[in-house]
Formats: sequence, C-alpha cells, structure tokens
Amino acid sequence: MGQLTRLHADNLHFPPADNALEDPPGLLAVGGDLRPERLLAAYRQGIFPWFDDSSPILWWSPDPRMVLNPADVHCSRSLGKLIRRGLYRVTMDSAFDQVIQQCAAHRDGQPGTWITEDMQQAYIKLYHLGYAHSVEVWQEQTLVGGLYGISLGRMFFGESMFSRQPNTSKLAFVALCRQLQQWSFTLIDCQLPTDHLASLGAAPMSRQRFLALLAENRVEDNQYKHWQFDDNCLVA
Repeated sequence: MGQLTRLHADNLHFPPADNALEDPPGLLAVGGDLRPERLLAAYRQGIFPWFDDSSPILWWSPDPRMVLNPADVHCSRSLGKLIRRGLYRVTMDSAFDQVIQQCAAHRDGQPGTWITEDMQQAYIKLYHLGYAHSVEVWQEQTLVGGLYGISLGRMFFGESMFSRQPNTSKLAFVALCRQLQQWSFTLIDCQLPTDHLASLGAAPMSRQRFLALLAENRVEDNQYKHWQFDDNCLVA
C-alpha cells in the first residue's frame, strides 16, 4: 500500500516512486514548490507535477507509464502526405513561451488548465537553463502547433502539446521523435495514456522498468542546450 508524503520547502528529497498511491493511482507527494532544483530532482526520479489552481502542488509517478522509443513513432499515411505537401515549417526552441502559453489555453470540453501561471514560469526558467525545450510548427509566421518538455541525458519527458490546425501537434511529435532518434535518445516519457499518444506509437511500460531505463539514460552532458531542428529529419 502506498503512502502520501508531504514535502517541505527546505528539503528537496522525494520518497521512492514505489510509495505512490493506488488510489488515486500514481499520486506520490503533495506540497513543496516549483523551483528548478526541485523539478529536476523530481524528473531524475521519474516524478512529475500535475495539479490545478484549486489544489496544492501534486507529484505523480504512475504505474504503468506511457512511453515511446523515438525510433518507433508511427507516422500515418495522412500525416506523411501532410509533411510532403510542405505547408508547415518546424523549429525547435524558437518560441518556448508562446508554446507553453498555447498549451495552457482553454480547450473545449475542459473546465480549466493544469498549466497554471506558476507552472508556466517554472518551465520557462528551465528553458533558460537549457533543460526545457519546445517544438514549433509554423504556417508562414503563425504558430499553429507545438509541444514542450524536459530533457535529461538521453530521455525526453513530454509535458503538453497543442494544435491550431488539424494534425499539427502530431507533426510536432513526429518531428521531435525523428530529431531525438538522430541524437540517439533512448526514450520519450509520455506520462499518462491517451488515445492521441497511442495513435503515435506510445505504449505502457511498468514503473519498475521505466525507472531502470531512467537510471541508465539520465546522465546529463547537456550537449544540446539550445535545440535546432534538422529539416532533413522530415524528408521521407
């Protein structure tokens, strides 16, 4: 049986991920703050924050975990046709603030957002430190899709994505996977299962296996502090 831990502001220590509750599944700790040191400590242990304005900061480590090897990304025929049409341009780390703001924007069918203003500012700090990264999809000069997440070693931890045109978030994700494959990344953490992620090739992995892979691949050389997308990654 899991146990919920209350975090203190003066201590960056997290309990073992195996202590996470079964109900709600994966909830591990409550409290603390969103300073960069704590966020990085969390990701290094397979833990991520997820909460809204009506709750305290909540920290999660679900079992199973939704993950994807970048080499296994699924690019549908329709998405392949979209790429070949050349309607959109892909960049990386060119508009991080805009991407996270778009991800936080209200969506139909959702009462609010978990990407609070405090959360946005915390990840913008990580971007300036070289740990958070974004993928942007542009239609001429208009941002129409994208995603953001955290990079540690050969692991990428996806946080959120958005679309303003059909399939532009999928285009951003496929572009990310192909670039990460070129850079020899091992795994993308997609956190929680969704049909959208499953359609792109993501699959569940046990927490035990995920944590083992994380321990092997989180060594931080930070060789790509500012990411630049290689357009050849999308050449069929």
